[in-house]
Amino acid sequence: MATEATSLKEDALEAENAGLRDLLTQAGIDAARLLAQAGIDATENETAKRLQRLLLEELHHRVKNTLATVIAITSQSLRTAATLDQGRLAVESRLIALGRAHDLLLQANWTSAKLADVIHAAIEPFNSHSIRRFVVADTAIEIGAGAVLPLTMSLNELCTNAVKYGALSKPEGRIAIASTLDGPTQRLKLTWTETGGPPVVEPTRRSFGTRLINRLADQLHGEVRLKYEPAGVAYELDVPLTALQPHRAN
Repeated sequence: MATEATSLKEDALEAENAGLRDLLTQAGIDAARLLAQAGIDATENETAKRLQRLLLEELHHRVKNTLATVIAITSQSLRTAATLDQGRLAVESRLIALGRAHDLLLQANWTSAKLADVIHAAIEPFNSHSIRRFVVADTAIEIGAGAVLPLTMSLNELCTNAVKYGALSKPEGRIAIASTLDGPTQRLKLTWTETGGPPVVEPTRRSFGTRLINRLADQLHGEVRLKYEPAGVAYELDVPLTALQPHRAN
C-alpha cells in the first residue's frame, strides 16, 4: 500500500515536472520570438533614422544649390537689365524654367528623364497651339537628374532670346531642334536653328544670357557654339554622354 502511494506521488511529481518543462519551453520560444521581433524592429527603426538623415541632408544640399542658382539669376538679370521691368520679366522667365525642370525631375523621381520630355517641357510655354513654331527631332536617350536643369535652363534662355530678338518675334519664325548621337566618340550634339525671324546681327558684347548658356554647358563638361547667321541664330551643344547619362546603382 505504501509502495503504491509512493508510486502515485512520483507519477504526479513527474507529471508536474513535465508540465513545468513544457511551460518553460514555451516561455523560451515566446521570449526568443519577442527578442527576435524586438531586434528586427530596432534594426528597422535605426535604418529609418539613417534614411531620414540621408534624405534631409540631400534636401538641404539641393535647397542650398537652388537658392544659390536663384540668387545668381536674380542678381545678374537685374544688373544687366535696361529697366526694372525688363529685369523682373527676365527673373520670372528664368525662375519659371527652373520650376519646370524641378517638376520634371519630381515626375521622374529625381533619377532620370527622357531627353525629348526635357526639350518639350522647356519649349512648351513658348509654343503656339495654332501655329507650329518648333520642329523637334527626338532622340531616344535617358538623361540623368544632373543634366536636366542645365539643358532646361539653356533652352529657356534660347527661347527668351528668340522671343525678344529672333525667330519667335515674328509669326513666320520657326525653330528646328535636333539631337544626334555619335557612337564612336560617345558624344551628343544638340542643335537649335532659327529661321524666318528678323536679320540677325552679332552683339557687340556678351550678355548675361550668353554667359549663362556657356556656364550651363560647363556643368555638362560640354562645348557651346553660337553663330549669328543672317537667317537666324544657330546654337550647338556638344557634350559627352557620360555627363548626360543617369548614374546607375551598383
